[in-house]
Amino acid sequence: MFFNNTDKRYNQFSAYLKNRFGAKVYKITLDAGFSCPNRDGTISTGGCIFCDDGGSFSQAHSNLLHIEEQVKIGAETLHKRFKAEKFMSYFQAYTNTYKPVSELETIYKSALTHPDVIGLSIGTRPDCVDEDKLNLISDIGKDYYTWVEYGLQSIHDKTLLKINRGHDFDCFLRAYELTKEKGINVCVHVIFGLWETRDEILQTAQKLAELKVDGVKIHMLCALQNTKLARLYEAGEIDFMSEEEYVNLCCDFLEILPPETTIHRLAGNGLKKNLIAPRWLGAKLDCLNKIDREFIKRNTYQGAKHFTNAC
Repeated sequence: MFFNNTDKRYNQFSAYLKNRFGAKVYKITLDAGFSCPNRDGTISTGGCIFCDDGGSFSQAHSNLLHIEEQVKIGAETLHKRFKAEKFMSYFQAYTNTYKPVSELETIYKSALTHPDVIGLSIGTRPDCVDEDKLNLISDIGKDYYTWVEYGLQSIHDKTLLKINRGHDFDCFLRAYELTKEKGINVCVHVIFGLWETRDEILQTAQKLAELKVDGVKIHMLCALQNTKLARLYEAGEIDFMSEEEYVNLCCDFLEILPPETTIHRLAGNGLKKNLIAPRWLGAKLDCLNKIDREFIKRNTYQGAKHFTNAC
């Protein structure tokens, strides 16, 4: 089974967008100067053990620039480099619903003024949304292709506690159900390697399949500079999954998900200059190619076991 007129055996989000909009759509990553309740003392001051000073922000914009200027520069850069014609504005750094609704409306709409921006993606935490905020995002979704991306990481509360996530799985479920009630697309972030067994990780896949989530973004646990995780690694208290283990687990995970679920990421975490371990994460294309080859070796595809489970 192939997806989106490609040779991919999984529903790659970039290919899905190209089919939908008639051209490749590039994300412009934005920093609006948000904070996070898990870092500013509202929940705790430690933050998640894997989060670095950039708040999971992979690009080097300055939040001193107005959002419209960030979008303009991002679009010009992507057009020069890739001949890009269509864009999504992506609020990535920290928790991008962590302001009053009146401020959020100004911020979000500033990211939509460029004529070639077709949509909006908002990265946030499930404990930082409410009905008013989701009503705002839903209204934007009437005119723009709009997503909310929730950092879940795992369905297991013991894991969320260990990584100092600051919320439990039930919190995610409440936010997810309310977001879907508003008709908003939802992408769920998960992390492999959080001291969980293979079965525990695949239980997360099974739950996301039951929920029929619109999109999934898979991360490999990694140690970035100036994080608690890096300190644990340097003290010899943790180790990381090998690339071979990760590749096999990605295929296992995708086989369980419905074929309709779009896959937003499978490889690559953080800036290479900040990556301490595992070093193989720096070779994103190599990892993606190995996932493709593993699917071919198995003669399987995303959703193969979802159909089986459904029977």
